[in-house]
Amino acid sequence: MGLDNLSADIEERYADLGDELTVDLDSETRNELAMLESAYDPDGTDELVRRAVHMLFQTAVETGNLDFHLRSGYDVTYDEYLMDMTMDSFNQQQGFPQPDTNDDRRYQF
Repeated sequence: MGLDNLSADIEERYADLGDELTVDLDSETRNELAMLESAYDPDGTDELVRRAVHMLFQTAVETGNLDFHLRSGYDVTYDEYLMDMTMDSFNQQQGFPQPDTNDDRRYQF
């Protein structure tokens, strides 16, 4: 797999989601959602679900969990997806790794 496969899968799943999503809730999730709705008093339950998705996504990015799963399934990271190029391609484009140079003065004071 790779970056092209990830992009194609995201586009396909985005289209499949549409504008509305029906989710079956178990009793624990229903209880937690009711608690959050009581505490935050949002305009609607939909707002809490949107916040939950944003929070899960942000946490997954910050902890590296998203990168772990993307690397496992697609051999790319979220940063590579955002750049639309793998780090190997980026490094080759930038001329890295640099060829060995004779830097005898590196450790002189």
